[in-house]
Amino acid sequence: MNRGLTLSVALIALIATSGCSRVRGHQGYIADTTLVDSIKPGVDNRESVTRTLGRPTFAGQFDANDWYYIDRETKQLAFALPRATKQMLLHVRFDPAGNVTSVEKTGVEKIALVRLMGDKTPTLGRNRSFFEEIFGNIGQVGSVGQGGGTADNPDGGGN
Repeated sequence: MNRGLTLSVALIALIATSGCSRVRGHQGYIADTTLVDSIKPGVDNRESVTRTLGRPTFAGQFDANDWYYIDRETKQLAFALPRATKQMLLHVRFDPAGNVTSVEKTGVEKIALVRLMGDKTPTLGRNRSFFEEIFGNIGQVGSVGQGGGTADNPDGGGN
């Protein structure tokens, strides 16, 4: 009977601690340092970078001449959020003719921590009660331009 109790406790402990394992992950581009270091400004162009490194993780939103390759390794404990342990961000910039003008490589120091404020987004403006939200504009429809105001803009805000 003592053996059965020991086995049960061991089985429960094994199940309880199985959720506390560390999970490693990899996101994005798998970087080969030899290939990354071979990209040189003034020597390579868009086509040679594509042949050497492949398609970028993403191109610049405001300038298509900026290519980004992101390689990130993460660690996660049980159900916690993943935390980056290693990162390589490669930024390749091209001139309008498609030639490489600069290559910049950075690491984990570029990661920004964004903390959430809670379940509501803070806004500038007036705090209105529940009933003001529902009934605040009754009688105000059509009065814009005639000097009438609303609950948010009582004086009408005319030009």
